[in-house]
Amino acid sequence: QVQLVESGGGFVQPGGSLRLSCSASGTRFNFAVMGWYRQAPGKQRELVATIITGGATKHVESVKGRFTISGDTAKNTVYLQMDSLKPEDTAVYYCWGNGGVRDYWGQGTQVTVSS
Repeated sequence: QVQLVESGGGFVQPGGSLRLSCSASGTRFNFAVMGWYRQAPGKQRELVATIITGGATKHVESVKGRFTISGDTAKNTVYLQMDSLKPEDTAVYYCWGNGGVRDYWGQGTQVTVSS
């Protein structure tokens, strides 16, 4: 059974940093693309950043220059370095991977940015 396990969430003051990590277990394949989504209270889940085989990355406009996705799809691992955090970044962050046939999701990790 494929599982994505996140770690690294927590509470931080505005301007602070956090690093999220995600690794997959139970896979017999490499994800073609991995990424991070987030869902704030009362809002829809939104894509934050993706990384594909070969290392090309994309970030949503609202996090460009502050968040950096990295990882290795060949090892089914992905990270999200979050700097200059803002209160509006508060959300549950979900690790995501697509193996070509279906999507896989982690359980989510809470990130709270508040003074």
